Amino acid sequence: MTNRLEVGQIVNTFGIKGFVKVKPFTDNIFRFDNLKNVYINQKQYEIEEVKYHKNLVLLKFKNIDKIEQAEFLKNYYLEIDRKDGVLEKGAYYIVDLIGLDVYTDTGELLGKLDDIYNTGSNDIYVVKTELGKQLLLPAIKDVIKEINLEEKKIIVHLLKGL
Repeated sequence: MTNRLEVGQIVNTFGIKGFVKVKPFTDNIFRFDNLKNVYINQKQYEIEEVKYHKNLVLLKFKNIDKIEQAEFLKNYYLEIDRKDGVLEKGAYYIVDLIGLDVYTDTGELLGKLDDIYNTGSNDIYVVKTELGKQLLLPAIKDVIKEINLEEKKIIVHLLKGL
């Protein structure tokens, strides 16, 4: 498991006072209210102020007071220490799921979890088979039966048509 988690990406600057626009990678955008620090390119930055604008997070970092300083942060990812992460019950970090073996509930190995897409209504798990094909599985209770991080496997039930 990784020690740090990506929580967003700086996509632009905002205004002239050093704010940056962040595309959040979290289900709860307001989790930024409780963050004190983030890491950008392995360097720690202290958060001075948080605002929200059109599904984006606006962050002001301590000692970043001009647009010219904020420009250098564009396109970098924000990371936090794993201990500062917030998960709801039954939720998992994507980084912990990628690479897990995926089995059917009858014991057949389908492949490895290669990616996860969010469609809005539910996530889609992309399973890559040993032959390189992709299986797309909706992350719903009828399909995803068990996630076991200790055994590094996911058990799924294939519905008719999957």
